[in-house]
Amino acid sequence: MTAALPRTTFGRTRRLALAAVAACAALSLAGPAIAADAPYPTKAVKFLTNFPAGGPIDILGRALADALQKDLKQPFIVDNRPGAGGNIGADLMAKSPADGYTVLLGIDSTFTINPHLYASMPFAAKDLKPLMIFSSSGLSFGVASSVKAKTLPEFIAQAKAEPATFSSAGNGSPGHIAAEIFASDTGARITHVPYKGNAPAVLALMGNEVQAGILATPGLLPQVQSGKLRALAVTGKQRSPLLPEVPTVGELGLKGLEFEVLYVAMVPAATPEPVMQTLRQSLQKAMALPEIKSRLASLDMVPLAETGSAASEHLAGNLARYGRIVKATGMKVD
Repeated sequence: MTAALPRTTFGRTRRLALAAVAACAALSLAGPAIAADAPYPTKAVKFLTNFPAGGPIDILGRALADALQKDLKQPFIVDNRPGAGGNIGADLMAKSPADGYTVLLGIDSTFTINPHLYASMPFAAKDLKPLMIFSSSGLSFGVASSVKAKTLPEFIAQAKAEPATFSSAGNGSPGHIAAEIFASDTGARITHVPYKGNAPAVLALMGNEVQAGILATPGLLPQVQSGKLRALAVTGKQRSPLLPEVPTVGELGLKGLEFEVLYVAMVPAATPEPVMQTLRQSLQKAMALPEIKSRLASLDMVPLAETGSAASEHLAGNLARYGRIVKATGMKVD
């Protein structure tokens, strides 16, 4: 006859089993909370650029993506979404979750020029806020090899006598507004021909599809050095280290044409501050790296690393200035 287990042993075994089940249940319920509290980022981050591959913001974006990937130990992926003067990519950004896993890298014209040009914008200014203004740069006034003018004054005289075609990186791009200022200030007659980015606009110049363009210097540089294109002036207040022999527009008596492009990172306005702070700190570390400084120099960019109210005020100042220019020139989207 089998002896019965003592009641004390059976009771203890049952209590231990119930405790184990309860502990497992508690852990399963706590799992999502533990994951939610994990430090950002816990997965890949997308750098959304609103201009085509091969342009300055794409090149800078890929360098920054490599730096942040090493610092934050998660993949950073560049995704190019060009079109409509940057509005397509910015609209995608505005509609993205405000969780820090999508960050827009672009130029300020999307937010400072486009609102004055487009009858309706696909996103509201309040939907996005600046994470950082990385850098600024001037532009270069390039002409095709078929153009006879060797100096900017000669080109102005030529364009007064016969209208000139101008390429730009797109409607509302810095080169577009700079060309309109140029025409307004000098009396030159121009026809604006927008392209989808700086690289296609440079190719159009090389192919003699257009006669001139006010474009990002790095894209023009190899063609200027090879003699396929000529640079007549730069729009910065100082001469470009990449084209030290080329005069500034100020030196030529055209200070009204002085122009800067701001390279910015934007996030949805509702992005939590701790997430923004993590991104800011990592970006600031990246901006101090020798390889990033070298990349900025090769892109003719002056480092700024402006954040917070300084970045917001800089963008607001450009928004007001370009509004006055658009109104004065009658600039339109072509």
